[in-house]
This record gives sequence, C-alpha cells and structure tokens, in this order.
Amino acid sequence: MVDFEMTRIAGGEVTLHDARRRTRRVVRLEPFEIGVYPVTEEQVAEVLGVAARHPDRPATDVSWLRAVHFCNAASEWEGLDPAYGFEGEEVTWHVDADGFRLPTEAEWEFACRAGSTGPHYGPLTEVAWTAADGVTSPQPVGGRMPNLNGAFDMLGNVWEWCWDLLDPARYDEYRVFRGGGFADDAWSVRASTRRGGAPRMHHEDVGLRLARGGFDTTDAAQGWSAAADRERAAIDAPLPPGWTPRSR
Repeated sequence: MVDFEMTRIAGGEVTLHDARRRTRRVVRLEPFEIGVYPVTEEQVAEVLGVAARHPDRPATDVSWLRAVHFCNAASEWEGLDPAYGFEGEEVTWHVDADGFRLPTEAEWEFACRAGSTGPHYGPLTEVAWTAADGVTSPQPVGGRMPNLNGAFDMLGNVWEWCWDLLDPARYDEYRVFRGGGFADDAWSVRASTRRGGAPRMHHEDVGLRLARGGFDTTDAAQGWSAAADRERAAIDAPLPPGWTPRSR
C-alpha cells in the first residue's frame, strides 16, 4: 500500500531573490506539510497503474503537467479534495483544498533551508547526490542525510517542480524547479538556485515532492498570487532577443 510520508513545517519567513529583476522579497508562510522524500517510481506506479523499473528511486521524466495531475490522483487515492482544476492545459489551484499539491517556491526554499542561512543545510557530500559523486542516474531516496525538518534529498539527486511561474515576462508559461540534480556540478546545487521549464518538458533529473495545506484565501497563498503573476508578465515593449514569445 502506497504511503506518502509528510513532515509538518512550522510557519516562518523566507527571502526570495529574483536575479533578473534584481529584487528581493520576504515571504511570510503559514504552517504546511511537505514530503519527507521525493515522490518515488513505486508511488507513481501504484497510484497511476504504470510500471516501475526502479521502485525506490525518485520518479523522473515527469512534466509539470503530469506532476499536477499526479497530485490530484494522489489526493483521490487518499480521499482528499483535489487541489487542482483543469480546463485543457490551463491549471487552477484551489487554494483552500486539503489535497496534495506542489509546493510554492517560497514553501520549497523554506522547507529546504530548515533554518540554515548558507547555500546548503549541511555538508554537500553528506546531504546531496551531485556530479561530484560520479553517478549516472537518480539514486534511491533517503541515501544521504536529511535536513533539520527531516526531509531527504532536497538538494541534489533530482530537481523538484514547484507551482510558481519562473519568469512570465521572459519565459511565458515556464514553471520553477528547485534543488539541483545528480548531474549538476556541486557548486550549482544550492538552496537558492532556481531553474524552470515548459509545462510539458520532462527530463531524467526532474521529479516532484508533494505538499499539503489549504488556506482561506483566493488566488493567492504562501508567496504566490495570480495578481503578481500578471504584474510580472506585463511588458509593453517588444521582447528582447532570446526571450520566449508569450503565447497570449
């Protein structure tokens, strides 16, 4: 029987940095839950009825769209209210739902840091799988030391999708993933490093970690808001060369 082991994260504050806009913002978080481990191949196999080649490894080759669909499937598996609504590929987060979901970027970084202020929550060779280890694939979850929240593999092993848009002015619908992976140089595996990809993108080093927590708000929670997304996407001038054309 599949089990999603979660750990409760007390409320607090985290500072997020936007390198392109050269801004910092402090986010105040309410308590929430986050997975002790990344979602594994075994968990995906049981919930979705697919095969698992390496049951104890993080599930990878998971697009952002597949990740949010999995969150809803996991919620239904546990008898919880699904967090997401779908209209084609348009996804709405029902912020008050108690079901599984992706963490917001602020939740992810706060849970990862676990009170630490440096780039890592412990010596990287003890807490993370990176290119320095010479591995060529994701490693079984829980093989390195956890952070002080009791969460394993938040740095290294595989990147993890978050709910938030990466930079809607430059990258349109790209979503954030965090944490670094087994193929990344150790210097780039940091609690603050943020990358992203298109909602249908999938790679062998990108997976997901579940979160839970409903909030008495509308279109805004835990450092994210639909209004802020619209504001960040607003550019009146033509996009500079190399920027991703906006779909609408």
